[in-house]
Amino acid sequence: MAATRVVELERKFDVEEEAFLPSPQDLPGVARVDRPVERRLDAQYFDTEDLRLASARISLRRRTGGDDAGWHLKLPAGPDERTEFREPLGDQADSVPGALLGLVRVHTRDRALVPVARLKTRRLVYRLRDKDNAVLAEFCDDRVQSESLGQKPGTLRWREWEIELVAGSRALLESVQDRLTGAGVRPSAYQSKLERALNLDPFSTEPAPKRKGPAGAVMLAYLRQQVKELKDQDPLVRQDAHDAVHKMRVATRRMRSVLATYRKLLDDAETVTFLRSELKWLAGVLGQARDAEVMHARLKYMVAEEPGELVMGPVTRRVDLELGGAYKEAHAKALEALDGTRYFRLLDALEAMIAAPPFAPLASKAAGKVIPRLVQRDVKRLRTAARAAKRQSAGTGDHPALHEARKDGKRLRYAAEAAAPVNPKQAARLADAAHSVQKVLGDHQDSVVTRELLRRLGAEAFTLGENGFSYGRLHALEQAAALEAESRFHREWKKFHNVPL
Repeated sequence: MAATRVVELERKFDVEEEAFLPSPQDLPGVARVDRPVERRLDAQYFDTEDLRLASARISLRRRTGGDDAGWHLKLPAGPDERTEFREPLGDQADSVPGALLGLVRVHTRDRALVPVARLKTRRLVYRLRDKDNAVLAEFCDDRVQSESLGQKPGTLRWREWEIELVAGSRALLESVQDRLTGAGVRPSAYQSKLERALNLDPFSTEPAPKRKGPAGAVMLAYLRQQVKELKDQDPLVRQDAHDAVHKMRVATRRMRSVLATYRKLLDDAETVTFLRSELKWLAGVLGQARDAEVMHARLKYMVAEEPGELVMGPVTRRVDLELGGAYKEAHAKALEALDGTRYFRLLDALEAMIAAPPFAPLASKAAGKVIPRLVQRDVKRLRTAARAAKRQSAGTGDHPALHEARKDGKRLRYAAEAAAPVNPKQAARLADAAHSVQKVLGDHQDSVVTRELLRRLGAEAFTLGENGFSYGRLHALEQAAALEAESRFHREWKKFHNVPL
C-alpha cells in the first residue's frame, strides 16, 4: 500500500530565546488566531552512516506526539516546498516501513539505515483562521533540543519559528516573512531542524561553468544536472507518476550522449565505456515501459478518430488489454531493476565520476575554444547520417538510415544543451535545430514500432475469430504517416543550418 502523501509549504526563522511574537493582525485573509496549543514532539531520524539522505536534503524520521505521529519522509520539491510521505508508527521503532524505503533507495541503495539524530521539541501551535473559520496556516513556536547519534555526537539547543500553510496562499507566507523580518527576525539558514542538528553546510553549491573557464567544468555541470534529474525521477517512477519513466529515461540518454561527445575531456576510457554501457542498459529497461505507454496513447487516439463503421470488433478493448498489460509488466521489471545491485553500482560510478572526474589535459583548456570543436564533430556526424538517409529515395519507408539519423540528431541536441554555458543563445538554436530533426524521425520510428504491433494483433484477431479489418486499416494509416514523416525529413533537412557556438 502506498504511503500517504502531502505537500508541505513552510518557512522557518531563527529567533532568540526571549523573543516576543509580533502581532498577527492585518495579515491577508486572517480573521483571528486561536489560543496556542502545546505539543511535545520526540523524533528519531534515520540515515546511512555517511548521511546520504541528509546530504540530499531528505529527512526520514519516526515521531511521537502531536496530531501526526508516525513515520515521515520529506523530499525536497522547491525552495519552500517539500513532499511528505507518512506511514503509521508501527510496533518496531527501528523498522523503517518498506513503502518509505523504496522512495529513498536511489540514495541509500544497499546501505543500512541507522539512527543519526534525536530531536525533542516543545511546540506552541497558533492556528490562523479566516472569516469562515478555515485554518489558513499554523504558526509554530519551537524550542528544540537535538542529540547527534553519529560519528560526531553532540547536543544543541535552539528556538525557531515556523509558518506552514494549510489552506492559505503564498501571499500569506510573504506577509508573515515581511512582518517578521521587519521586526528583526532572520529567515533560518537551514531548511530543516535535522540539518542544524547535524551541522550540515546549508550553502553548499557548485560554481556555474564559464566560457573562459575549463572545458571539463561544462561537461561536469551537465552530468551533475542529469544525475540529479535521474535521482529526482526515481521515486516518481516507483510511484508510477505521469511521465516519470520518460523523464528518467531521457536523463540516462543525455548522460550517455554527452559522455560520447565529450569523451576526449576524460582520461579513463574504461570508465566511460562502462558508464555508457550501463546507461544504455538502464534506458533499455525503462524503454520497454515507455514504448508501451506511447503506443497505447497513440493507438487509442487513432481508434477514437476512426469512423464508427470502420472499427470492427473489440479493437479498443484488445489494445487496452495488450498495451495496458505490457506496460504493467514492463513497469514491474523496471522497479525490479531499480532495486538491483547493477543499478546501485551504476549510481555509485556516476557519483564517483562527478566527485573526482578523471580529466584529460584538454579538459583544463578554455571551454570557449574546446567545446565548440567537440560539438562540431557531432554536427558533421549528423550531416553524414542525413546524407545516407537522403540517398534512399523518398517512399522507401523504413530504411535503417533514417533511424541512424534520428539517433545522431538526438546526440547533437544533447551536446548543444550541455554547451549552453559557452554561448547560451547559439547553443539553444543548435539544440532546437537538432530537435526538429529528431522529432520528425521520431514520429517515423514510432510508426515502425506500432506497425509491428498492429500486424501481430491482426493475426491474433483472426485466430480468435475476430474481425482483423481495423488492424489492417490502422497499419495502412501508420504506413502513410511514416512516408509523410520521411518526406517531411527530406524537405526540412534543407532548412537545417549549422549554428556555430
